[in-house]
Amino acid sequence: MSVSTSQPPEERAPSAAPGLRPGSLGTADIAFFVVSAAAPLTVMAGVAPLAIVLGGIGAPVGYLLAGITLAVFAVGFTTMSRHVRSGGAFYAYITRGLGRPVGIGAALLALVAYNAMAIGVYGLLGTATGDTAAALFGTDVPWLPVALAGLLLIGYGGYRSVDFGAKVLRVLLVAETGILLLLAIAVLADGGAHGLSAASFAPDNVLVSGSAAVLAFGFAAFTGFESTVIYRREARDPERTVPRATYIAVGFLGVFYAFIVWVAIQAFGDADVVRAAEEDTAGLFFTAITTYVGDWAADLMHLFIVTSVLACLLAFHNAINRYALALAEEGVLPRALGRVHPRHRSPYVAGIAQTALGAVVVLAFWAAGADPYSQLLLWVNTPGMLGLLVLQLLAAIAVICYFRRVPHQEGVLRTVLAPAVAAVLLVAAIVLVVDHIDLFTGASSTVNTVLVVVSPAVFAAGLPLAWWLRRSRPQVYADFAAEPAEEDEGAGHGKRAAESTGQDKHSAEPAE
Repeated sequence: MSVSTSQPPEERAPSAAPGLRPGSLGTADIAFFVVSAAAPLTVMAGVAPLAIVLGGIGAPVGYLLAGITLAVFAVGFTTMSRHVRSGGAFYAYITRGLGRPVGIGAALLALVAYNAMAIGVYGLLGTATGDTAAALFGTDVPWLPVALAGLLLIGYGGYRSVDFGAKVLRVLLVAETGILLLLAIAVLADGGAHGLSAASFAPDNVLVSGSAAVLAFGFAAFTGFESTVIYRREARDPERTVPRATYIAVGFLGVFYAFIVWVAIQAFGDADVVRAAEEDTAGLFFTAITTYVGDWAADLMHLFIVTSVLACLLAFHNAINRYALALAEEGVLPRALGRVHPRHRSPYVAGIAQTALGAVVVLAFWAAGADPYSQLLLWVNTPGMLGLLVLQLLAAIAVICYFRRVPHQEGVLRTVLAPAVAAVLLVAAIVLVVDHIDLFTGASSTVNTVLVVVSPAVFAAGLPLAWWLRRSRPQVYADFAAEPAEEDEGAGHGKRAAESTGQDKHSAEPAE
């Protein structure tokens, strides 16, 4: 592929060959990636008991409402995916709707948020492995070697081809959801503790003082579902597979979470489950599966929590690598991060960089004597979660702005109503999370303030970066989030072309 000679050498995108492998992923593969990122078993065994303590037996509805909100968001989000084919996903959509300065701020926020979500989880990997070793073998396993080994293992998974990762996640996700379904079957077959009840869905049990906190936990439980669009360049028939995978992921998670939390309530009974969760929050699900299935199932659940964390890490690692690849192709990040492995067709240099960054952060927390769970996990993950919610809000607004300017045949429901409702609901979700930030971190008000400020600060840092690019690297700025050529969508380089609607590659962007 030729590059215009008017473009300075330092602004040229990486070479066309090799690139990501197009047509590698089907609907199910992409859905496995994003559901694995949510870590359903870890969310249920680790967080759902606290949701029951705070929200009572109406907790299942909180997860349903969060799922409905994100399904509404997905309507406009997936509609945008048919019109914007850039590998930048979030930041590309936001750029096309709200302009390059906002888009560059969003790109920086996406990169930081996804890295925070992944790196913090290495603290959870260390503690979950230690807890499993103590429960099964009575041994004490230090968290740091486990976290470092996890970094190497996940780095290798990202180094391999994307379909290799999809196969691994398929096995791990089946294991973690399977053990929860085993618990559900056993509880339902036995009729629960005092008979099965639908009281969890009665308005009097849903509209309680703790329901706002449950909703906040609910939104956090879906983290990463929007990453379906990141795999567009490797998807088979992306106009169909990406929207399908998004709806499947949101629908499955919403229904599955609500069902499993309801099952846990039935296992102890409506009158006793809150007290049981208060007395043993961390062990609620293990007690339930021991009672209804047996000790061997509790041992499996301990093991599958570790594999659930590994699946989450691999899913986020792959998403981060592709964001870094896209930004390297844009010329915003160093060109070396845009290199794709000639055999595995993976963004392996970006993967090595992400693994190295993870190691630096993990070692820094260890050297500071920080707790791997309450500090590495919670303090690093929380800004990442907030950052992703902010990006969803910006994307919802961008959908409305984009379709007001371009000719299209999409209905008003997809281009105005759904994204507008989603934007309002996402503002409410962000307010809920910020208002209950202490439940996510267990930290002081000073620490919580810092954690909340991280996302807007990172986004704001992107604005002077945009100004610098416009002045110092105008071609990079001009081509930011532009459309790839049809033949080059999976090729991994910076060649751009007009949109499928026929307008100029930048005509759909707001005036700046």
